[in-house]
Amino acid sequence: METRLGDVIDDYCIKCRRLTNHSVVSLMEGEVAKVRCRSCYHEHLYLREIAPPSRKDLKKAELLAAAARENPEAGVDALLAEVEAPVSAEAEAVPDVVVAETEATATKAGKARSRKA
Repeated sequence: METRLGDVIDDYCIKCRRLTNHSVVSLMEGEVAKVRCRSCYHEHLYLREIAPPSRKDLKKAELLAAAARENPEAGVDALLAEVEAPVSAEAEAVPDVVVAETEATATKAGKARSRKA
């Protein structure tokens, strides 16, 4: 059965960030080109029900490729160990600063509320 304009198909919505019903908006050479989300009404290219990779996965792949260029004879396990160590170190360092700033802001907000009451 051929897809026609207005047909309802499933696709990944880039705005809702989930798999939802979409209406076919545009066809090119018999293939679906653009769709409109039936939840948020956002129009986008047809993604064939495939979610784009997360930024974390893209960063990990980039680091893995860089490590492979530097040391082409190393095994995959060794490269993964090299790549995951800096990523986890960055992840541990950033939240400490954010938590400290958040706590300081929360205490200031608490003091401001107590004065008004």
